[in-house]
Amino acid sequence: MHDHRRLGRELDLFDTDPLMGAGLPYWLPDGAVVRQTLEEYVREAERAAGYRHVYSPVLGKRELYEISGHWSHYSDDMFPPMRLGAEEMVLRPSLCPHHALIYRSRSRSYRELPLRMAELGGMYRSELSGVLGGLTRVRSIQLNDAHIFCTLEQAVDEARAALELIARAYADLGIRATRHRLSLPAEGQGGGEGGGKYVADPELWRRASALLREVLDGSGIPYEEAEGEAAFYGPKIDVQVTDPAGREATLSTVQIDFHQPERFDLHYIGADGARHRPVMVHRSIIGSVERVVAHLVEQHGGAFPAWLTPVQLLILPVSQAQSQKGEDLLRRARHQGLRAELAGPEHGTLGARIRAARLVPYQAVIGEREAEADGDLVAVRLRDGRRPGAVPAAELLARIAARVAARGPELWDDEGVAEADGGGDAA
Repeated sequence: MHDHRRLGRELDLFDTDPLMGAGLPYWLPDGAVVRQTLEEYVREAERAAGYRHVYSPVLGKRELYEISGHWSHYSDDMFPPMRLGAEEMVLRPSLCPHHALIYRSRSRSYRELPLRMAELGGMYRSELSGVLGGLTRVRSIQLNDAHIFCTLEQAVDEARAALELIARAYADLGIRATRHRLSLPAEGQGGGEGGGKYVADPELWRRASALLREVLDGSGIPYEEAEGEAAFYGPKIDVQVTDPAGREATLSTVQIDFHQPERFDLHYIGADGARHRPVMVHRSIIGSVERVVAHLVEQHGGAFPAWLTPVQLLILPVSQAQSQKGEDLLRRARHQGLRAELAGPEHGTLGARIRAARLVPYQAVIGEREAEADGDLVAVRLRDGRRPGAVPAAELLARIAARVAARGPELWDDEGVAEADGGGDAA
């Protein structure tokens, strides 16, 4: 079993410092590459699905969270207010109140709906020190969040499309969903008097739960209902994953919300010229960047898919005589947008360098034979132990670029690839 806390430090992905504080990890260069690649991936997927991206501040007035309901239902998980003159400012625990304000900043027509608003934004939660751990429970969270403002008739299709986006991302990341959960309020608490864990509005809970069941049933996805796991303002679909130790966690969510559109008095002008209340669909494709990276580290043991890994190609000149060839290949690889590094003989024997780079998906060895051959050859080794043999450098770069663009799990076309023979350091 792989522990992301240990592997994350061994692979120089992230770390913490007591002077920064518990639950506030920082990202090292290789970890920053993984995080940035994930963020670029999800933004690209959202743009293709019709989302528009925004930025919003991580602070808001206390009044904002009183309107949203966070202050009365969620304040135990929020940092205390900071007084600035006569105002109280709060680190946000969620992005949805800010997006509601962006929506209502101007008049909206039914012709604009569905309006899909996405943000990779920071939020903060006052987790107790006893529950903090690695990247899975942190106080500073970078969330892949989005809110779709739509008509009631559009809500089911929008929520179903969000589930499809999640499934596509999981396939690209090599993640397997353990199960889907319809998270509901605890029995008898979805319609009680206000001030408790959940918003007191029985009709809200009934309508939202019915729509989410329609989404799941229409998608053909098996699911289980779980009481006591809902958000304070409404039910949600949780996509559950399991780590190698058998611990289950929620990674992605889809929610249908009638509460905040009402609290913020959101509306659009319908075809009839009258004001109508939109529905707010909350969704997160990969959840928080911290939690998904923790899961990916444990799922893959640090051997990330080729498109996501910090170093995609390692170039290994056998001796100093081939170093210039290695430098030339390094420049060409980086020019093509690949994340490539060079490990020359000053880093040890060829065998030692190969073993140190065991998690790099592609290794290009340049020995005397390859350097002197016509066609600018390199001897290729794959992370899984296979050896495609000597190929032209241009072909290798093209193959890697194609596999990265495809985002699949395969490293190479199997045809003509030799299995590893377990032999020494020679290419």
